[in-house]
Formats: sequence, C-alpha cells, structure tokens
Amino acid sequence: MNKDKRIQIFSRLRDANPNPQTELEYSSDFELLIAVLLSAQATAVSVNKATRKLYPVANTPETLLKLGEDGLKDYIKTIGLFNSKAKNVIKLCEILLKDHNGEVPQKREALEALPGVGRKTANVVLNTAFGQPTIAVDTHIFRVSNRTRIATGKNVDEVEQRLLRLVPKEFRLDAHHWLILHGRYTCVARKPKCGSCLIEDLCEFKDKID
Repeated sequence: MNKDKRIQIFSRLRDANPNPQTELEYSSDFELLIAVLLSAQATAVSVNKATRKLYPVANTPETLLKLGEDGLKDYIKTIGLFNSKAKNVIKLCEILLKDHNGEVPQKREALEALPGVGRKTANVVLNTAFGQPTIAVDTHIFRVSNRTRIATGKNVDEVEQRLLRLVPKEFRLDAHHWLILHGRYTCVARKPKCGSCLIEDLCEFKDKID
C-alpha cells in the first residue's frame, strides 16, 4: 500500500466521523484510566454498565480506596477477570495518591508503572485524555491494519510502530479511534462487511465479501 492510498483511506474515515470518540463513558482522566483498565478482554458495553453504577459512588482514588477491593468487586463482577482487576485498581489508587498527588500521570513510563496498565492502556490514556498522537493496537486495529494492508505486522508492537511511521501526520491523533470503530462495526473478524465499507476500493484485502 502506498502513501496516496493511506491518505485517501484516512480522509474518508475522517469525513465520515470528523470527531471520533471512545465508546467508554467517563468524565475525568481518572475515570477514563479505570475504564480502560477494566476493558481489557471485555467490551465497552460491559464496562459502561458497571461504571454507571460505580462512578456515582466512587470515582476518585480516595473514594475507591474507601470502597476497598471487596466493595469494588461487587460493582465489576460482571466484567471478565474482575478479581485481578479489582486488586490492580486498588493498588493503582494507592500509588496515584502516594506518588502523583492523586492525578493521572501524563508520561508513558509513569502510566506503565501502574498495576494493570500496559502499553495499550497507556496509549489510550495518552491519546484520549492528553491528546498525544499515540496508537493503541488492540485486536480490532491489528486485524484491520493487516487485512487492509495499511500497516502489516506479526504482532501488535510491529503494527503499532508501522502505523506510527506510515499514518500521515494529520491523521495520527484520531487514527486509533477510526481504526477501532472500523474494525468493531465494518471490518469485523468473521465476515467483514465489504459491500458497505467506505474504503473497499482502497483496501488490499484479497478475499473481499460482497
């Protein structure tokens, strides 16, 4: 795939959705961080359902600590891996209060040092909360990038590095959201909806489905 095709692809995605947003519901940097942490191997729908009940009760490091690990589990038990996630959230809150004055850090190293926060979670927070042009590669973005040939790679790290290098600068800030939404609703895993895809003629997937 060449540069001109990539420009056309992202231009169309931008025209269709000029201001893409995460589907996770949040009203602060901290709420976003917790929601992204909870969303690992879980859907945004399931996380939002839990946080709609949790956040009115506890949505700061202090209030979550008061709730405690067992108390938190009651709110997130419908989310996959809730036991380990509850443990990580409580430890994360302790570290934020101890080392960061209760604020979400804006540097990758500090974010990735938090329990339960890996590179993907850090990328989402840096991009969505702080407007940094990072690209968090999840299963949707990995699939779309390889299938379309926008940026191929054998693993998420390879795809991330190639996207950062190959996505034109003007599109980099929102590329994460456009690609994840495209993968979630159009370029789906089992049977991509090629017939209704707005970039079908630019995509280099060989086995397109009408």
